[in-house]
Amino acid sequence: MFARLDSIIGSKDKTAPRKRRALISWDRRNDALRVRNVWTSGWRLSVQAAFTFISFIMGWQFFRFANAAQTTASGALPIRPPGVEGYLPISGLMGAIDWIYQGALNNIHPAATVLFLTFVGISLLLRKAFCGWICPVGFVSESLAKIGQLVFKRNFRLPGWLDVPLRALKYLLLGFFVWAIFSMTPTALRSFIESPYNKVADVKMMLFFVKIGAVGGIVLGVLAALSVLIQGFWCRYLCPYGALLGLFSWMSPVKVRRDPISCTDCGLCDKACPARLPVMSKLSITSVECLGCGDCVTTCPVPTALTIGIPERSLNPKRIALMIAVFFLIGYGAARIGGVWESNLTDDEYRYHIENMSGPEYGHPGR
Repeated sequence: MFARLDSIIGSKDKTAPRKRRALISWDRRNDALRVRNVWTSGWRLSVQAAFTFISFIMGWQFFRFANAAQTTASGALPIRPPGVEGYLPISGLMGAIDWIYQGALNNIHPAATVLFLTFVGISLLLRKAFCGWICPVGFVSESLAKIGQLVFKRNFRLPGWLDVPLRALKYLLLGFFVWAIFSMTPTALRSFIESPYNKVADVKMMLFFVKIGAVGGIVLGVLAALSVLIQGFWCRYLCPYGALLGLFSWMSPVKVRRDPISCTDCGLCDKACPARLPVMSKLSITSVECLGCGDCVTTCPVPTALTIGIPERSLNPKRIALMIAVFFLIGYGAARIGGVWESNLTDDEYRYHIENMSGPEYGHPGR
């Protein structure tokens, strides 16, 4: 094994991608393989950065919209980007179920449902690519983990007896939300969607961060600190959205596949996997925790040992990035053409709801 790896690392073999050669080095003094740094694919990084940038732009536009709605009495408001509804996944799930019940998509937060179904579709096609390629929270979490690698030269891992029950938390949270939604009758679900609370759910979400209190600030600070120490703390243990998409991703035909003949059992794939899956000991990765990020494939020093794709065709990072972009644009374009992208709430309605948002009728209907 060492001889084969030594020849790959030391040579300028064109079949070994540049990123893979840069990831590893041979410590001849200690006769051991050393991982210099685990870099993600440039394509994945670009897609993550692009969606994060878009999120910041939408956030600024939505802040201007909501601020103008609070401070002006009449006239047209600045543009309200419907894409901010992507941060309302519960509303998106409720909208999808209500769509099945009613036969028509609600016009309060239609983009929330469109984006939810788009991300579910991407998960059915490319595993949890939303988490590994799209989600801005995941991108920030990965960036915080890299800070931890720079400061502490590593990220820490919780022992198995604590890691396993903590991973169950996100599924418990998901189970609670699913139970709460499916326990509602079709009439009650539609009433919730049309409630004053839901009409300003996006504004409430924005105000939570703009006017964050001491408790919220402490919670976010703790989560950020834990993400520096433990790679993907929020995603691994607490995110119910990722848990749901992971269940859909289990049906994806795309998998990381290992060729045991080419594999040298070097273990670099296990070290690179952000979900900490035992890639080296599996013929294929079917776990719902797999992000479909391809970092294990990018890290592998033997080009034929690991692939991601279907049995007949492997996918490189560029192809995955293009597939995500195309799928996303199809969902967005179909919603725009079908007239189910923008909310039908008028500027004056937004002004009214925001002005009265502190009233009891704007409390959560379930309380």
